[in-house]
Amino acid sequence: MNKLLIVGTVAFDAIETPFGKTDKILGGAATYIGLSASFFNLQSAIVSVVGDDFPQEHLDLLTSKNIDISGIEIVKGGKTFFWSGLYHNDLNSRDTLVTELNVLADFQPKVPQNYKDADVVMLGNLHPLVQSSVLDQMEKKPKLVVLDTMNFWMDCALPELLDVIKRVDVITINDEEARQLSGEYSLVKAASKIQDMGPKYVVIKKGEHGALLFHNREVFFAPALPLEDVFDPTGAGDTFAGGFSGFIAQSENISFNNMKNAIIYGSNLASFCVEKFGTERMESLSKAEVAIRLQQFKSLTQFDIEI
Repeated sequence: MNKLLIVGTVAFDAIETPFGKTDKILGGAATYIGLSASFFNLQSAIVSVVGDDFPQEHLDLLTSKNIDISGIEIVKGGKTFFWSGLYHNDLNSRDTLVTELNVLADFQPKVPQNYKDADVVMLGNLHPLVQSSVLDQMEKKPKLVVLDTMNFWMDCALPELLDVIKRVDVITINDEEARQLSGEYSLVKAASKIQDMGPKYVVIKKGEHGALLFHNREVFFAPALPLEDVFDPTGAGDTFAGGFSGFIAQSENISFNNMKNAIIYGSNLASFCVEKFGTERMESLSKAEVAIRLQQFKSLTQFDIEI
């Protein structure tokens, strides 16, 4: 089976939305990416760090999804990364209430030996120097490197971010971040400028309005599925990234046409993530449910037109 290496946070979240609130629950970019990628026929491993306050049951959950956790460092006496956020009524905007880096502050990622030849590397949202250090440890050039980042790193670590962007094939960011990174309001111009920075492919996530894929002068748009119930958008972007990178790793095809399929698979899985708080929906999700909704995506986007 092909290998997917996932780098990112495994964490605690506390979330409040108009529909309720949670105490500390399982969260983190790598957690969502891993759970999403587990729906594909591949070997995956997470590289991350937690404190010894991190429950064994959470690690067991990842293992039960056939995710290799040998790259998750457990720091004795350390506390796990914690984030707390409050979402506004539209669920598109949020306020960060608490960020406690804890063990993440000194995180030095260590790639497991048997994943230093991974086919696909998914660099979740972390400090760009951490992302770069993972690429430095690879003994074989991956077929595809996907990077997720955010405006925080554009504000406080832009030179380091630009350095790692040069080394990746795909970047996934939201529309606001694409505009900040490129200095362009038009997303078409923004994507073109970002491609000039290194990545061959630019994925711009637009939340409930879908996602755009850019490659050279080609553009593909995937809508988001209209949902009856949206409770919590936390992790939706990471779930999308897990579906995208998982599909590519399984299929071994990095053509633009196959990336279109990957975008749909990622959007499909993300549509489940938002239906319950935290990782709850992804934990119980079945492959049969994924297949049924994939058919809904197909129906949503297919039409015959006379030209």
